[in-house]
Amino acid sequence: MMQRINKNVVLAVLTAASTLFLLFQLYYYRYYISAKHGPPFSKLKGMLAQEGTNWRVVKNFLNLVSHHSVPVFLVDGEVLPLLGEDVEQLKSSLDTTPSECQYFCKPRDVTTFALLDKMWEHKGSFFRAAEKMGFQWQKYEGKDPRLEGMDDLSGVQIPLHYIFRMASHTIHLVVLYERSGNYLWHGPLRLKKNMDRKFAPFRKLQFGRYAGAYNRVELIQITVDGLKLQIPKNPLQFLAEMSHSRFLECRYREARSFFQLYPDDLSVEGIDFRRKAKTLLHLATSTLDALGVSFWISSGTCLGWYRQCNIIPYSKDVDLGIFIKNYKPELVPAFQKAGLPLKHKFGKVEDSLELSFLGSDDVKLDIFFFYEEADYMWNGGTQAKSGKKFKYLFPKFTLCWTEFLELKVQVPCETLDYIEANYGKNWDVPLKVWDWKHSPPNVQPNGIWPLNEWDEVIQLF
Repeated sequence: MMQRINKNVVLAVLTAASTLFLLFQLYYYRYYISAKHGPPFSKLKGMLAQEGTNWRVVKNFLNLVSHHSVPVFLVDGEVLPLLGEDVEQLKSSLDTTPSECQYFCKPRDVTTFALLDKMWEHKGSFFRAAEKMGFQWQKYEGKDPRLEGMDDLSGVQIPLHYIFRMASHTIHLVVLYERSGNYLWHGPLRLKKNMDRKFAPFRKLQFGRYAGAYNRVELIQITVDGLKLQIPKNPLQFLAEMSHSRFLECRYREARSFFQLYPDDLSVEGIDFRRKAKTLLHLATSTLDALGVSFWISSGTCLGWYRQCNIIPYSKDVDLGIFIKNYKPELVPAFQKAGLPLKHKFGKVEDSLELSFLGSDDVKLDIFFFYEEADYMWNGGTQAKSGKKFKYLFPKFTLCWTEFLELKVQVPCETLDYIEANYGKNWDVPLKVWDWKHSPPNVQPNGIWPLNEWDEVIQLF
């Protein structure tokens, strides 16, 4: 009986001692260690809690690319908005330690980086090092569009995307290429038949559903959650580009088929017109870009891009479209300053506005302003001698980027619907005779301008 009491007493004393020791440790850490080291301790505690999650995977990936001099930069659509709000503070605190893990410790399945292809070499040592570190990886290739053209459909494959996987987190690396229109391009991510479709959460990837186009980006280095990395200098501007970056490639294969049926016009006059039209389009693009006015190639210029990857040599003008909500009063003075005098102005901002400028080589630049209704979009037309109004109806469309005449310009994403509305189902058959008042299948009468408004809505120069 005495032995049993002694054992119980000993156990009670040991339990009490252990409890007191644990309480002392908590008190010591709270009032001495945290007071002495402050925020870094809290940060360390947060980091340690994330071992095995995305923060550790991102850290390992950044260590990998740093060791192999692979200059990646963050393009993640979930992290960049947070960084954009704090970018000035982050730039000024490169060497300070954050109080907590704010950006990369939040639960996410994917973190996205990008790099310029010309800035690194696809060396096997890099991928072997990745495997040694514990990463699994896959490469996704596609055709190099820079080598495609009317004379050569090369089919050369280039790396477009890499995916690195560790534990439960995925790193998506998007490869960017410089294109002749002075912009950056990435290709779509397409899985081949023999590829593992469960290797990554492909539906959650922010890049790769379509090809994309971006302006050249300036980078800055910051320290985030104890990790040194590069991000776009203006994260919010890059994010704005992300939202409308979809890119459509010119249809070279179809264009070659078109020219087999309808040989191209290689006459001196045809070649000369194309040269003049290209010069005019470049000038119009630089003028509108300087004003910050978004536009797309429209009408016959859009048809030429879609059907034959070039200007239609008998079209006589360059056609652009602008949403009326993007109209700016400075537009006309800006074109005149660029050497393009106003030829005519029809309509008004509230209704059927249309501007036409005369290039230095007597090639016209026509700008059609588009209005949006509940179920369709439209632009107007005016007959100067009669005051008659016309309306051209289009199904609703969005805008994509393309490369045309060595320029990054926009076209309707729903290009075929747009062209069929304007030119009908036989758009692929050349027509040299075209009456803008009657030939388009989408044209309809829209009344007559009142005589007392003619001075405003019918201006010829």
